[in-house]
Amino acid sequence: MTDVPTASREAAREPAADTLPHRQAKRRNEKAIPMRDTMTAVRLHAPGDLRLDEVPVPEPRSGEVLIKVWRSGICGTDLHIAKGTFPAPNLPLTLGHEFSGTIAALGLNTGSLAVHDNVVVDINIACGQCFFCRRSQKLFCPAVSQLGVHSSGGLAEYVVVPVSNVYVLPQSLSLDAAAYVEPLACAIHGQDRIGIKSGERVLIIGGGPMGLAHIALAKLSGASNVIVSEPDPDRREVAKRLGADNVLSPFDSGFADEVAYMTDGVGPDVVIEAVGSIPTYEAAISLVRRGGRVLAYGAAPQTASMSLRPFDIYSKELTIVGSYAGTYDTWPRAIELLASGRFDPALIVDSVRPLSEAIEAIRGLETDKSIVKVHIQMSSNPS
Repeated sequence: MTDVPTASREAAREPAADTLPHRQAKRRNEKAIPMRDTMTAVRLHAPGDLRLDEVPVPEPRSGEVLIKVWRSGICGTDLHIAKGTFPAPNLPLTLGHEFSGTIAALGLNTGSLAVHDNVVVDINIACGQCFFCRRSQKLFCPAVSQLGVHSSGGLAEYVVVPVSNVYVLPQSLSLDAAAYVEPLACAIHGQDRIGIKSGERVLIIGGGPMGLAHIALAKLSGASNVIVSEPDPDRREVAKRLGADNVLSPFDSGFADEVAYMTDGVGPDVVIEAVGSIPTYEAAISLVRRGGRVLAYGAAPQTASMSLRPFDIYSKELTIVGSYAGTYDTWPRAIELLASGRFDPALIVDSVRPLSEAIEAIRGLETDKSIVKVHIQMSSNPS
């Protein structure tokens, strides 16, 4: 039995406007938060061309709310988008898909949401009617649009979002911690896909923000031995603090032998690839035990290809599953996990910088691997 929060079939449905989770009773006649006509946003104009632009504050239409962003995390996907290795079809684009904030203004038909509600947002906006949406697979919806990828995201002072994607936060969860809901929801989805069982031995390749999240979730699921492969010594120390039983550098001589030794000579039951490079994907398939499972979690470049022998999958009876993003019930489960204190994002978020330094922070993450996770602080006052 896993300790990672689970949800009922009803909770896994797309939240309706009048049944959003963690609803707080609020008066709907509160005034909108005072704001300027323009705002600062981190926008990508072309691959490598990031700018701090002054743009109009968007106005919410019917079924939408305007959120005053409190914090926004910088994700590896943001780095790929900025370089042009992850598709972003609509430029200029305001980046940012990991954010928390406060409702600043309401459009019509927004249910019982209220100004000053503290919220996070499921960034995946789908049609709700197609083959995939009817099967609770909206990530595959032909019309799916992701905030910060296809449309304006949360690396800005304000963002407009559909009411159906809004989750109101419980009072026990701070806006600081809530900025980690989106990546945690993604990691929970990956854990659901791979299904770690109590007593299993897990190798996590990569000690970046997502690999580190998988450490804590694997331990909550009952993994008896979590091994982390990470070249950076600072990140290896963070991995230990998050509960890793063993940490290794993949560049150590005898690395594969060490992994085998730590798993009684048979290999890990589960390997989670959380880097997104061809060598690490090939290593994942090589290191997993016969009959084991591999989670393809790291986002490799879209055009990358790898050498793979189908006979190895056949003869080792491997299970290889992918995990793209979190959605549906993984959002309330991430909120619950953070609010309960069983997952502490402060162990991962090691840099908080102002909006004025956002572009510098994004570029710095490309070269300084000692930094694990950067949050951009949009304001000193949430309301």
